[in-house]
Amino acid sequence: MAFQCQRDCYMKEFVTSVVSCCPAELKHEVSGKKETLKGFNVKLRDTILFPEGGGQPDDHGLIGDVPVLRVTRQGPDAVHFVGSSLEVGQEVQVKVDWERRFDHMQQHSGQHLITALAEKLFGYKTTSWELGRQRGTIELDTPSVKPAQLQALEEAINEKIRVHVPVTVQLLSIDDPAVEKVRSRGLPGDHAGPIRIIDIEGVDANMCCGTHVSNLSHLQVIKLLGTEKGKKNKTNLIFLTGNRVLMYAEKSYSTERSLVSLLKTGPDEHVEAVDKLQKSVKLLHKIKCSLSFYRKEGDNEFMNIIANEINTEETLVFLTVGEEKGPVLFLLAGPSGRVAEMGPRVLEMLQGKGAGKNGRFQGKANSLARRGEVEAFLQQHCKHHTENE
Repeated sequence: MAFQCQRDCYMKEFVTSVVSCCPAELKHEVSGKKETLKGFNVKLRDTILFPEGGGQPDDHGLIGDVPVLRVTRQGPDAVHFVGSSLEVGQEVQVKVDWERRFDHMQQHSGQHLITALAEKLFGYKTTSWELGRQRGTIELDTPSVKPAQLQALEEAINEKIRVHVPVTVQLLSIDDPAVEKVRSRGLPGDHAGPIRIIDIEGVDANMCCGTHVSNLSHLQVIKLLGTEKGKKNKTNLIFLTGNRVLMYAEKSYSTERSLVSLLKTGPDEHVEAVDKLQKSVKLLHKIKCSLSFYRKEGDNEFMNIIANEINTEETLVFLTVGEEKGPVLFLLAGPSGRVAEMGPRVLEMLQGKGAGKNGRFQGKANSLARRGEVEAFLQQHCKHHTENE
């Protein structure tokens, strides 16, 4: 049978009645730990809460004021797991978690569109897909997808969204000749009732039980993030649809602002800046003795972040930031005893002011004219320390 959520995917509230309510258990994970919840399996006369299927997760929502934690399909029925008992025959109002539902509608319809155009443009068939919590993944039957193909596919997809292509639902009997013409990966063994077809006008007709948008314009936009190597000569295509693209852009911008603050460089220079830092850290781990690092842009927070990424229990680190001929900040980090011993000497050599504790000695100097002397002093001390071990 078709549930009300399949007949009208945009319905947010629905009045129905309880057909059965039986004690049950639900196994799920909370923070990586498996737990078993005791509750009840409830069947309703009809439902607007979608039971998981077709690659789409189930809906969440309420039956009355009782939260629905899982919805599964058993033959023609949808089974709702809840924590409290409901009276058989009772009339109840069902509410769907609309934010979750609409997200699933966008991602699922987006997958249909991507799948149809990937096959039409390049002959790449979809062998499976996954609607993840943060991104969607489509497994394509090809060893690789070229960057130019990915760009062409994304442009074609978003052009269909811009021209407001309608999406309709057809219900066909299983012996209808039209069923043979639609794209399908087969029916589940316990399928009952008519065949449900999702038709993207002029683009695709696909057998599917999931919830979908009524027009491609409701997808807003689709971003193909890239590809990953799949199993057995297949390629995983990573995508975002609609509101997920907006959230991804917001998160990316927030991260960019944080990196600008930490690295003291513009976004276009972040990769180069991080590359330099990684090379410095690799060099440090290689020599296992001392490292001197200078950067024109930076502050005390920046130097401490670098020091935190290094094993200063074994290594001396001398970091400086500022203009070569102007006021500079410096940080000496390393084993507490050695830093306490050497910090005052470094301060004296730089003719600066500062203090230290717990393996960190930092301060301010008027210039870095004697930085070379400090580095030579640290290397000599390191060599002497190594020889005495």
